[in-house]
Amino acid sequence: MKIIVLVKEVPDTYGDRKLDLDTGLADRAAGEVVLDEIGERSLEVALSFADKNANTEVVVLSMAPESATATLRKGLTMGATSAVQVADEGLSGADLGLTAEVLAAAIRRTGFDLVIAGNLSTDGTGGVLAAMVSELLGVPHATSLTSIEIAAEKVTGVRVTEDGTMQVSAAMPAVVSITEALPDARLPNFKGIMAAKKKPFETLSLADVGVDADSTEYARSIVTTVSEKPARGAGLKIIDEGDAGDKLADFLLQNRLV
Repeated sequence: MKIIVLVKEVPDTYGDRKLDLDTGLADRAAGEVVLDEIGERSLEVALSFADKNANTEVVVLSMAPESATATLRKGLTMGATSAVQVADEGLSGADLGLTAEVLAAAIRRTGFDLVIAGNLSTDGTGGVLAAMVSELLGVPHATSLTSIEIAAEKVTGVRVTEDGTMQVSAAMPAVVSITEALPDARLPNFKGIMAAKKKPFETLSLADVGVDADSTEYARSIVTTVSEKPARGAGLKIIDEGDAGDKLADFLLQNRLV
């Protein structure tokens, strides 16, 4: 079985995140960058299956700038068989539509039985990429799974909703996304770090995957304006002069908090 895991380099969750006011894009130089935790959990799902099934190939795939190569190699140190990176200047500021198109093209080129992704990236938090990729690939999807079981011909799992839980399944080939309910990822060990140096790492351009970034076939969105978040102002101070309850009620009503 060939499993592709979608991973992503993101600004450190625990660090400051800033936008470049000239471009509207994330300022990657403003702080540390890491492999997204939900992507690591997705990789753990694939590696756990591979541990029990010897003929499993696990490929980490990402659409990321060339500077992200070192971060993406962490997937290889954790145990992935190989890595594929789509890096092209034409992808700077790509929206979800273009991102899904590029990832689907790269997945199709690489070949797959199962694609595993996280339900939300910690930077964009779009939450729809897995479904978009499955639509473009023309295969079924099962998203936001809190548990997952992979078999030869289908993948099953549980999705939690506000009204209860759903048991869902999809026939292979398929695309799934998982939530943070799945286990933490394993830590790379010395053996994995050394082995990663010899594992295949392929870097592709838009031309390699057959995608035109300027195409109008899919909607493209752009940033029109961007500005710094305004400083937080002082809160309203209510002094009780016998009418504090009325003032508080008025404040809640005016701000539609009740």
